[in-house]
Amino acid sequence: MPLRTPKLLDREGLMGYAARALTSRALSLNELRDRLNRRATRKEDVAEVVAKLKEAGFLNDRRLADSFAAYRRDSQGSGKTRVVRDLMARRIAPAVARQAVDAAYSGVDEIELIEKFLERKYRGKNLAEVLSEDKGLASAFRKLRQAGFSTGNSIRVLKRYAAEAERLEDEPPEDPENQP
Repeated sequence: MPLRTPKLLDREGLMGYAARALTSRALSLNELRDRLNRRATRKEDVAEVVAKLKEAGFLNDRRLADSFAAYRRDSQGSGKTRVVRDLMARRIAPAVARQAVDAAYSGVDEIELIEKFLERKYRGKNLAEVLSEDKGLASAFRKLRQAGFSTGNSIRVLKRYAAEAERLEDEPPEDPENQP
C-alpha cells in the first residue's frame, strides 16, 4: 500500500491542525513547527500560525520544560541527566532544558531518588541478594546510569547493598547522553 501524502492546509487549516495537536499533547515550538511545515501549502503561513499561538500563550517551551521536568521527577523518579536528554530530544533549547531541570531538582536528594528507583525496579526481590552477584550489580548500575543518576551517588547507594560496588568506580564512566 503506498504511503498517503498528508492533505496540505492553508493558514486557517494550519491553525485548526495546530489546535488539535496541542490539545492531544504538549508540543515544543520546534516540534509543532515541524508538523506544520509538513502540512503547509505556503511555508510563510507556518510562521504566522506559530507567532499567533506564542502570543496567545499556547506555545511556551519554558513552561513545557518546567512541567515535564517536575513530572519526570515526581512520577517516574528519573535523574537529572535523563530529563535533560529527553527534553533536548523534544527539541527544547539546551539552556532552557538545563534551567528547568535545575529548578525542578533543587532541594531534591538524589540518593533518596536512587533508593526509590531501586525499590521500584526490584520490587518483590531481595536487593542485597540480587546485587551480590556481579551480573546483578552491573545491571543495576547500568539501569541507574540510564535513568540519569550520577555515577558517584549511584555507587554510594549500591555500596549499601554490596561491597563489590566499589569496583564500579574503576570502570570507565558511560556517557548517559550517548545512550539510546
